[in-house]
Amino acid sequence: MAQAEPAHERTGTPLDKTLACIGVGAMGEALVRGILRAGLLHRDQVWVTDADREKLARVAAEHGVHAAANPDAARMADIVIVAVKPPLVAPVLREIGPELKAGACVISIAAGVPLKVIEGHLPPGMAAIRAMPNTPCLIGHGAIALAPGRHASADQVTEAQRLFGALGLTVIVSESHMDAVTGLSGSGPAYVYLFIEALADGGVQAGLPRDVALRLAAQTVAGAARMVLETGRHPGELKDMVTSPAGTTIAGVSVLEDRGFRGAALRAVQAAAVRSEELGRLAGQEAGD
Repeated sequence: MAQAEPAHERTGTPLDKTLACIGVGAMGEALVRGILRAGLLHRDQVWVTDADREKLARVAAEHGVHAAANPDAARMADIVIVAVKPPLVAPVLREIGPELKAGACVISIAAGVPLKVIEGHLPPGMAAIRAMPNTPCLIGHGAIALAPGRHASADQVTEAQRLFGALGLTVIVSESHMDAVTGLSGSGPAYVYLFIEALADGGVQAGLPRDVALRLAAQTVAGAARMVLETGRHPGELKDMVTSPAGTTIAGVSVLEDRGFRGAALRAVQAAAVRSEELGRLAGQEAGD
């Protein structure tokens, strides 16, 4: 498994490529914003499309990129990011397929739509990559898994890593792991928000003002996460650094263990992964696969 630090922290050499983003909802626009901020592409190298013409005009004007119809954007692009809702992926691919450049790479961020469906609606031999970003990508601190299709070259995978690295940390996985990714990092922010809320409620119960408790809880989670990422130490080791004998932390940890905290988190990831697999099968059936 490969990974990269966020590209907005280390821009590197700009890509000599053109990009089309089909759909500029929250995630599509965040990707365009991050790529431009990181200096990976110039504004003249980017085309955007959207069914909502008002939104399309706003995004194009705000970011200084080209607005276009789907076929026209696809015709111009070396890399095409499909950022539409899952039921729209197959129709969009059928629309743009005849217009794609030879050697182009199509990257889908639609949850649950498998590579066999994506590749099945593209010209034979066309490169495809499936991406699974999560909502913290909207602020440049996301986690993004990339699953390359059978025709994607090493260079195309590297380019995808650099582009999505503008939104956070990227990892390369096999597609067989994408449901697990969905259950962990895709759904994971919701679990963390619940934990932050619970920590803040505990602080309020212990006497803190609500706003103070919430800020402390959120920063505590953010700081602990950075400790794991930046030190490379196992979370258990970091926990032991805080947990002194007969101290306050072990008293709290004991309650979490008694109430099944770890088991509940594990089962939440597993349940979400199973549901992702179910939705993927439905996506394949709806696309006629």
